[in-house]
Amino acid sequence: MRTRIALLFFSIASFIVAGPAQEPFYFVMLSDPQFGLYASDENCLQESASYEFAIATVNRLKPGFTIVLGDLINKAGDEKQIREYERISAKIDPSVPLYHVAGNHDVGRLPTPDSLAAYRKNIGNDYYSFQEGPVYGIVLNSSLMFGSKSVIADYEKQKSWLEEELMKAGESGASHTIIFQHHPYFLENALETDSLWALPPEYRQPMIELLNRYGIQYVFAGHTHKNNIGKDGSLQVVTIAPVGMPFDKDDSGIVVVAVTGKGVEHRYYDFGRLPNSITVQ
Repeated sequence: MRTRIALLFFSIASFIVAGPAQEPFYFVMLSDPQFGLYASDENCLQESASYEFAIATVNRLKPGFTIVLGDLINKAGDEKQIREYERISAKIDPSVPLYHVAGNHDVGRLPTPDSLAAYRKNIGNDYYSFQEGPVYGIVLNSSLMFGSKSVIADYEKQKSWLEEELMKAGESGASHTIIFQHHPYFLENALETDSLWALPPEYRQPMIELLNRYGIQYVFAGHTHKNNIGKDGSLQVVTIAPVGMPFDKDDSGIVVVAVTGKGVEHRYYDFGRLPNSITVQ
């Protein structure tokens, strides 16, 4: 039985999106594999099994790209956890670009010049942009907005870079500019009080004003280990459940995002209800 929600049809067998004429496109988001969390850093056995399954699913679905929304590992700089994450990541189909986002467990809750340097050496850039099909993706290091006292120069550099990148995105011809980061700006609305699960108001408000100025409608994040949507006008801040250990009622899973001429539709699938195929038409 299929349930209709606007122009989006869901079923365990497929994910079908209908919209105005545009080349069909979809991508997959994973979050918080967090290698080492289940066994308190003694091993990565459970995370390895879950991430292997997620990557096998990506290889079967063959999306336009895949992105991991931070907390790749549990203990910042841990060599064994990094190598295991990289070992399984290398199994992705070469035709599917894989992008990584820095989380607080990757660079530290309060990042330092050394922790940033280690991430950049082991994984790659902590903020950057890419274009795949109709999507202009902007990846941010949200930890610089959570605790930047010892890396203030990096915070300021990312902020200046972001504004330049938003201008470039508007000139790129991409249908949708999407922000990817680890921490959400807020869980319910932009005026909520401070918490460990969202960015502090002093960093939140300037960023929201900037994103609204450039008409950004979607920010995708992880960190909370559960699915949630917060809104500020036309801006949606979407957090997704993890590939690794869940903290709430949502089980481990993935999110499929379909892009059409009409807009962006996203659907979470837990590992027991993965789609057999994806069709965007």
